[in-house]
Amino acid sequence: MIEQIYTGCLAQGAYYIQSGNEAAIIDPLREVSPYIEKAKANGASIKYVFETHFHADFVSGHLDLSKKTAAPIIFGPNANPSFEAYIAKDNEEFKIGEMTIRVLHTPGHTMESTSYLLTDEQGKETALFSGDTLFIGDVGRPDLAQKAAHMTQEQLAGILFDSLRTRIMPLNDNIIVFPAHGAGSACGKNMSKETTDTLGNQKKTNYALRENMSREEFIKEVTHGLTPPPAYFPSNVKLNKEGYESFEKVLQKGTQALEPQAFEAAANEKAALLLDTRDPQTFAMGFVPNSINIGIDGSFAPWVGTLITDIHQALLIIAEAGREEEVVTRLARVGYDKAIGYLEGGIEAWKAAGKEVDSIESITPEELAKRVKKEEEINVLDVRKNTEHYSEHLINSKNATLEYINETMSQVDKNKTYYVHCAGGYRSMIFNSILRARGYHNLIDIKGGFKALKESGKFEISPYVCPSTIG
Repeated sequence: MIEQIYTGCLAQGAYYIQSGNEAAIIDPLREVSPYIEKAKANGASIKYVFETHFHADFVSGHLDLSKKTAAPIIFGPNANPSFEAYIAKDNEEFKIGEMTIRVLHTPGHTMESTSYLLTDEQGKETALFSGDTLFIGDVGRPDLAQKAAHMTQEQLAGILFDSLRTRIMPLNDNIIVFPAHGAGSACGKNMSKETTDTLGNQKKTNYALRENMSREEFIKEVTHGLTPPPAYFPSNVKLNKEGYESFEKVLQKGTQALEPQAFEAAANEKAALLLDTRDPQTFAMGFVPNSINIGIDGSFAPWVGTLITDIHQALLIIAEAGREEEVVTRLARVGYDKAIGYLEGGIEAWKAAGKEVDSIESITPEELAKRVKKEEEINVLDVRKNTEHYSEHLINSKNATLEYINETMSQVDKNKTYYVHCAGGYRSMIFNSILRARGYHNLIDIKGGFKALKESGKFEISPYVCPSTIG
């Protein structure tokens, strides 16, 4: 029995494997009770916790899961964690009931990166848990472990080339590949939306597995177009390698209910960042002044990690009623463990207490079209990625990518009015809220983003031309 437990927010796949009354977990998420409950419901005990490498994009639940089940944590060769773990040898085997997991050391993404090959009860090699070594449609980026490995990204790419050619590509074409991530993860650049595939099909369709590809071609293609990784990646590697506070303690601290007066006092005394996780349009209508909106129903954790650069920043939460635990859990998945409570009763309680409320103007494309006719100058900021903007955008709009908000912010004139959009309205509200908290009060959000602007038929859309940036 193999079950992929996929978490869309992180584009991450953890794996539950069971044979008889024994189970193993590969790359578990931070909250581990679902794995324990699943094993219990299936009449099994968790025998091993396997880690494919020291993850950069999320904090694994290996430590808590091992403590709760007494299952040893298994890493591949070259791993050197600060806690007790078993460092397996290349080709070493582990029995799970009638199944066998064999260690395949596949360095390149990181030097400890390891894949796990599963042999079923009949002795047939059936599945490869490839971690960040091999994705569906891509391979792991080789630039994240340069400092730890004391190598260049080109050197690591060469090692990855060897791992793929000598350890993975010789395997049977019928083997199912189960990677650690899918489309949306920053651990690769060309991942498919599919989360599994046969190895044979990957040999045909994955650019990095081309049959006659030279080492030099591989290095060039794998390293081309890599963008800077999110700022929180090194902190997550450190937590996964050195250890972290138990999830239960993090959850207990983060879900403390604070009435408005206590919430305001905590914000002042702890220099806490106010994180509002409600729907962007709901946020726009009324929020606690200086709070930042990153909606829980989008790519929440990755955006938190990208934009809140201090992983130790104290956080106070404003959330939809009943979703406070979900918010703290998803923060903990990427190592943001310093949530110190939430606003009890939400924004309505804040208003009832007579506290100040701020808002952001948000208009439809139709309203924008009316203003274009009346105003001499209209400044439109497109906060989508460069590639999104280059492919199609409003004539005369300027690209102010959200990922690089600290760089673009200095080029926004506080005395000018800007109309801000993204693809659908999620990122633009993040952008607007951050700048408003920093004293920019002339930003107006466009509801529905570029999709709504285009569908309105009221604006001239430009296909790809030269890159346009604010300045």
